[in-house]
Amino acid sequence: MIHRNTLAVFAAFVFSAATASAAQAPWTLDAAIKEALARSPDARLAEQRVAAAQAMLMQAASADWPQLSLKGSYMQTNNSMMAFGSILSQRAFTPAINFNSPGRVDNLNLTAVAGYNIYSGGRATAGKAAARAGAEAAALDREAALAQLQAEVARAFFQIQQSQEGLRAVESAVASYEEVLRVSKLRHESGQMLKSELLNIEVQLAQTREQALVMRNNVALAGKYFLFLIGHDSGETVALAPDSSASGIVAPPENVSVADRPELQAMRRRVTAAEDAVRVARGALRPTVNAFGSYQYDKGWRLNGDSTSWAAGIQAEVPIFDGKLSRGRIREAEAEQAQAQEGLRKLELALALQLDQARLASNLAREQLAVTETLVAQADESARISRERFAAGSLLSAELIGVETRLTEARMRRAVAQAAEKIAAVELRRAAGLPLFSNR
Repeated sequence: MIHRNTLAVFAAFVFSAATASAAQAPWTLDAAIKEALARSPDARLAEQRVAAAQAMLMQAASADWPQLSLKGSYMQTNNSMMAFGSILSQRAFTPAINFNSPGRVDNLNLTAVAGYNIYSGGRATAGKAAARAGAEAAALDREAALAQLQAEVARAFFQIQQSQEGLRAVESAVASYEEVLRVSKLRHESGQMLKSELLNIEVQLAQTREQALVMRNNVALAGKYFLFLIGHDSGETVALAPDSSASGIVAPPENVSVADRPELQAMRRRVTAAEDAVRVARGALRPTVNAFGSYQYDKGWRLNGDSTSWAAGIQAEVPIFDGKLSRGRIREAEAEQAQAQEGLRKLELALALQLDQARLASNLAREQLAVTETLVAQADESARISRERFAAGSLLSAELIGVETRLTEARMRRAVAQAAEKIAAVELRRAAGLPLFSNR
């Protein structure tokens, strides 16, 4: 019979193994983006900014509702003025009470108050409009932040691929040099190669192995940054799966514009909010009209009196002079409106420039990728021929090292070009305000 502790240890082992396996599951680009949108601090910060803007809209909308409050108090006093007021409120006055010395009087007061703004010079309406525009701008800012986050994750994903491809190129060079070294040792032992030639191969192999160490470090650093973007602990291991979703990231057509950029739409909402803020400031020069009503209950035990009463009415207030405070606020709001309009114009120019730069970078990246593909094919064939000549003794080690170095460089340039082409497509789609994946 298996002991319970043995079963517990076995279950814990299975659970930990399953957890570790899940933590090290290969990442696809699509899964990484979804994880970043769910766990990244940037995504959560954007959500909280939208929540704050919605709360401001709720505050502005409160002007449409009446204000209700309840209050209560209990007191005892022998102050003539306060005591006499309490006596009258309780309707407990008798001719026997001395006006100058009514004695100690207590009073329990319960009051309900209601107020409603009838007219505020347009400030309430303009305030709601400004808050609504601000909430819309915050929502668009969230879209822009999430689009930026998706682009950053895609860039990090492709940079890992680039680092891994570069590492494979260097490791391939190490393997080639190891084979060349094996052949060189045989030739040296048979007297067909000088010792200096053999040393050249050994030095180059050591240098290439050192380069492989640097590339492994680059792969590790790229993985750490990738984990940071998706909101994971930096101690996890990053493995990328063969990803077909990345093929959905393609450069858009040439006729795209910045009209759909959420940053631009958000800035337009801010200009609208600034215009509404001017209306709010100007409303301070207009009269305000409020309706009010109250109902109260007073009770006193020392004179054994109690009573209810009510009051209702309309209050109007017309500003005459406030030391130019309102006019100063109007000028401030107008200046902020002008700043918002100039900020919109600057953003339009900046986004248009960004789109042009992204379009040129995408075209260049595609052309460079085509060139590097040709370079790799040529360098690979040249290296194959050179290895055969070296094995036959008709090529010096220095010449072979040069050929192998050019092949490694060509492969690394192709890795950079492959990642650059994908990253350029990502940047161009973001600059045009388009979804990251063209097939969605």
